Amino acid sequence: MKTLNFTGLNSELTLNVVNALAQLLADFQIHYTNLRNLHWNVRGHGFFIMHEKYEELYDDAAAKIDEIAERILQLDGTPESRFSAYLKVAKVQELDVPETGCNAVEYVLDTLKTLIAQEREVLRLAADAGDEVTVALMSDYLKEQEKTVWMLVAFNSPKCAK
Repeated sequence: MKTLNFTGLNSELTLNVVNALAQLLADFQIHYTNLRNLHWNVRGHGFFIMHEKYEELYDDAAAKIDEIAERILQLDGTPESRFSAYLKVAKVQELDVPETGCNAVEYVLDTLKTLIAQEREVLRLAADAGDEVTVALMSDYLKEQEKTVWMLVAFNSPKCAK
């Protein structure tokens, strides 16, 4: 029995959404691991602030990973669960230990730029499929992430602009 039989969504149209969500899932998994790296290896000025912020960000990423995987299942897809498979398709790359705190925040900003672009594409595909649930999910992500971008830019700009 398929979930889509009960929700009234078109399986051909939702397949595009599932594929875009699968890409987003892979990128969020790599981003989550990178955020753990930043949390563990943060040093210097701003340590207390950024150590806590990275934890907040990876907790948020973990929640989004679960939501994305569950949404794939709700659309009759199967979420990937192997990290080796994520590494093959992810646009977000594994992060070495950053040299400075400024580089770390720039990494987060660059990754959020990638994720936001992907979420906008998922939103577009979901709207085309009449999938209001995925549209709402992506809209919520965008709202949160745009605020995070604004805050990280404000935090990073004055001391890293030199």
